[in-house]
Amino acid sequence: MSSIVTDRGLVHYETIGRGRPVVLLHGWLESWDHWLGTMESVSRNYKAYALDFWGFGESGKQEGSFTVQDYIEMVDQFMDRLGIEQAPIVGHSMGGTVSLGLTLDHPKRVEKVMVVGSPVVGDGLALFLRLSAQRYLAELFYQMFPIGVRILSPIYARDWKTWYKMFERDLSRTTLESFYYSIASLRRTDLRPRLHEIQVPVMGIYGRVDRIVDPNQGQVLARGVQTADIRTFEESGHFPMLDEPERFYRTVCEFLDRQSDPPLCDQGESASNAGTGSQAGRIRGWTP
Repeated sequence: MSSIVTDRGLVHYETIGRGRPVVLLHGWLESWDHWLGTMESVSRNYKAYALDFWGFGESGKQEGSFTVQDYIEMVDQFMDRLGIEQAPIVGHSMGGTVSLGLTLDHPKRVEKVMVVGSPVVGDGLALFLRLSAQRYLAELFYQMFPIGVRILSPIYARDWKTWYKMFERDLSRTTLESFYYSIASLRRTDLRPRLHEIQVPVMGIYGRVDRIVDPNQGQVLARGVQTADIRTFEESGHFPMLDEPERFYRTVCEFLDRQSDPPLCDQGESASNAGTGSQAGRIRGWTP
């Protein structure tokens, strides 16, 4: 377990691999290890960093640090503390919204950005998430979530038993404040007016049967960033990394390797060959 201390508390993160840095951001009511398989798949030639947002996983849970804007600044601080000048940013769900926000607010940090099942505008959230963003309903929903999601989990992920265990654990590590303020902020988000400012390569992955974020958010992203590469995973819901893992890992590697000569993300090599290594100084390119 690794961590850094920021001006708003502890940030927990994990790393796998060695090589060029890539930063992975989890979604709402998740934690870093939703990215574990992805981290292993790129670990031969990339050093993957996955962190827990404030209020989730093992990161700090003090009040007042749970909005999308807070998380944008958190990632900027995280990269600064670890000496990562610039890297590809990959975000799932809320983490993808944060990734796009980071690209807009701190463009020099972002080499390229991939979003997975991410809302560009809060209207793209499912009804129960939009209702969770109402203060008078948040406490009730926070208490009812384990039961309701347990009943509905077969429609959220193909391997729903594995996913539900992760969800139940992650929910138990949140507070009512982080639950409410994060989803309320996401509900208010609308990145459409600024998407045209994005100058880096963008890819969006959306599951055709996503019941949590409207997959048409991919088209919203494409209208705002005309060069965006939008992929629809026909057999996936909100969690393509769980529903179609091999295709997902190949797609991530393809995106990371664009404009790399030679390609670095060789899935033919076992992830067990990757070493975590250590780094010093500013990271932009190879990690020794």
